[in-house]
Amino acid sequence: MSGITEKKILLSVPQMQSIFGQHDKYIRKIEDNLRVEIIDRQGELHVIGEPESVDKAYGIIKELAGLSESGSVIEEQSVNYAIQLSSDPSEDEKKASGDVLSKIDGDVICHTISGKPIKPKTLGQKKYVDAIRKNMIVFGLGPAGTGKTYLGMAMAITAFQKGEVERIILTRPAIEAGEKLGFLPGDLQSKVDPYLRPLYDALYQIMGADNFVKNMEKGLIEVAPLAYMRGRTLDNAFIILDEAQNTTPAQMKMFLTRIGFGSKVIITGDATQKDLPSDTKSGLDVAESVLKKIDDISFCNLTSRDVVRHPLVQMIVKAYEDYEKQGANEAKRKAIKKRERH
Repeated sequence: MSGITEKKILLSVPQMQSIFGQHDKYIRKIEDNLRVEIIDRQGELHVIGEPESVDKAYGIIKELAGLSESGSVIEEQSVNYAIQLSSDPSEDEKKASGDVLSKIDGDVICHTISGKPIKPKTLGQKKYVDAIRKNMIVFGLGPAGTGKTYLGMAMAITAFQKGEVERIILTRPAIEAGEKLGFLPGDLQSKVDPYLRPLYDALYQIMGADNFVKNMEKGLIEVAPLAYMRGRTLDNAFIILDEAQNTTPAQMKMFLTRIGFGSKVIITGDATQKDLPSDTKSGLDVAESVLKKIDDISFCNLTSRDVVRHPLVQMIVKAYEDYEKQGANEAKRKAIKKRERH
């Protein structure tokens, strides 16, 4: 058969089990996406198809085999990302040489209370984690599911447990999205807790509820609305500002000028999900324009490629990105036509 080639890979039984997945789900995904045939002959995989597709599939299986050999659990997200890396790499991914998945997978930040390792799962997430280690202030920008807040929380808790900082401060603006805070039942803390729930969830999972409560009672962990930051100086703390797209420029300036000696700051946000009034500028947008040239401040842009939730979430985020890009291009075309008419 002209144009058809074959490559063979010898794998151990544990590697085969990991790479094939339940009901051969992962290996079928590789076959369907790269249009190759993969046959198991007593532990030796035969990859058959067009030469370019076979090379890609072979590379993916070798990467996954390396992950399995190192003791990592292969998940569907790893398989999806490996296929994406081989078929449509970004510029950064093209520059990253060697076993990209193994390099990413080897960077364990910490473990959850149940022992599950927390680590970056894409090259974008790896760059984000490295930026946090290197810089005093890091802006993590990108859509839902890219791990901005969760990885930031893991880095904060790790620094706290190692004694690199004395406390953790977590904050986000309590923006009303369709409901007035005054109409919600309970005292002020009860009213703002729903806005802070994602931060509590991450703390419970990584630190454990008992440990979290003890440290909170001692004042070593603080979870509060952004308004509570006014008038304070925050020394020797790891501070995370979440949902920063909902800050005003004045709030963002207020927050950034609270930072004291020995502190590290992560600011996360998604510019496409603002709950501010339509005539209000986002403090996140202004900060990016004002601060991008200052040393020790890093802006990390995560994309739909870095989404690590259900594969459908990645497709939804990508569809919205394409839709918004199309709308922006259409607006530019209309503006150009209007100028030409005048």
